[in-house]
Amino acid sequence: MTIETSSGVVFKCFIFIYFLLPHRASVMSSTRRTPQELAAVDEKIQALEESIISIEEKKQAAMTDFDSKIEAVRVKIAGLEEKKAAILAPKPPRKPRKTKKQKIADILKKAQKSGMKPDEIAAALGIEMEE
Repeated sequence: MTIETSSGVVFKCFIFIYFLLPHRASVMSSTRRTPQELAAVDEKIQALEESIISIEEKKQAAMTDFDSKIEAVRVKIAGLEEKKAAILAPKPPRKPRKTKKQKIADILKKAQKSGMKPDEIAAALGIEMEE
């Protein structure tokens, strides 16, 4: 890549940047760590992994707790929907009430349908009929 300045000077960028950066060997080098330092880092990593596991367990416990609460609310909603359906449903029609006279007439009709004659009905009721 080349850069041209207002005075007409052309620079090669990679050469210019190469001189501005520190030497390559000093950038790439790393310090050596002792086995004790590496063991300490490994212990920290393991402690953090254990904390992740405990956090995951807490997360699962919280999720099951919330799931049970959600299910309880759904049960309440279902109960309320049943009440709503019962309120909105029309009531079944009532059977009309019969008067005493209508009841007696029904009894007499049933006795006649069963094959009883008026004299037999009167005898069953303990009534003497006048002829």
